[in-house]
Amino acid sequence: MFNIIVNRHARRIKKLTAAMEKKLRAQDIAYRMFYTERTGDAGKYARSLSAAGGRDFIVVGGDGTLNEVVSGLTDPAVCTLGLVPAGTGNDFATSMRIPHGIRALDLILSGEPQPVDYIECGTRRSINIVGTGIDVEILRRCATMRYGTNRGKYFRSLIATLMHYKGTRLLVTVNGETKEYFALIAALCNGKEFGGGIPICPVADTSDGSMELVIVESPARRHYLPELINLMRGKILERHITHHIPCSAALIASPDGKIFAQFDGEIEETEALNAHLVAGKLRMYRG
Repeated sequence: MFNIIVNRHARRIKKLTAAMEKKLRAQDIAYRMFYTERTGDAGKYARSLSAAGGRDFIVVGGDGTLNEVVSGLTDPAVCTLGLVPAGTGNDFATSMRIPHGIRALDLILSGEPQPVDYIECGTRRSINIVGTGIDVEILRRCATMRYGTNRGKYFRSLIATLMHYKGTRLLVTVNGETKEYFALIAALCNGKEFGGGIPICPVADTSDGSMELVIVESPARRHYLPELINLMRGKILERHITHHIPCSAALIASPDGKIFAQFDGEIEETEALNAHLVAGKLRMYRG
């Protein structure tokens, strides 16, 4: 029995779910569909269904819906998870080589789930990327904008953030050593991309038993735009301002108080990011 959790507000969702139901019925596969109405619903469904014995889940939505489901599962180690990408960015799907649309369901129905890693931060889980810095400030600005397309909001937020962002003081503890950085970005990567296709860590592997800590030190303001271009081109790991540290655990905190962090694009204020990798405990269908 597949428990299918659907973001009702995803793009072209009615056409996609109709095609999915037609294929599932044609193959006589048992399923139930649960539609979210607001933020948090996907996590509630995942929690209640898995607590009641549900084991096989399919997420129809983007990175945020996937994050909620992974965070909501009572025991990811006994669950299988499929993803039908239907979000704005679909960054984790890229890392997993999952196709869009009905072809993603074909992958689930014809394939075998494979072990994947995820990141735990206290009571939160992340399957793609956790972090703080200028990307979080851009997302926070986006969330306050009422008008325009998602792409337009992001572009306007990017320009405004470039004009005002000054970097963040962070204390980072990893591999038994603590250092202070004045950071543009600090990210713990299981997947390769964030922000709708920005390749923050092209070498990341979702099933290698390691997460990648990427710290980009804040350059002089006149260098912000060139370094962000390097980031968007997938070249940021090659820059002298970047520190790349494979690890299994890390602590990111600010000496100035709480920080705003993103968990697969979902923003939350937190005392610190106290993260560790859970290796291979969740099984997912992947390309």
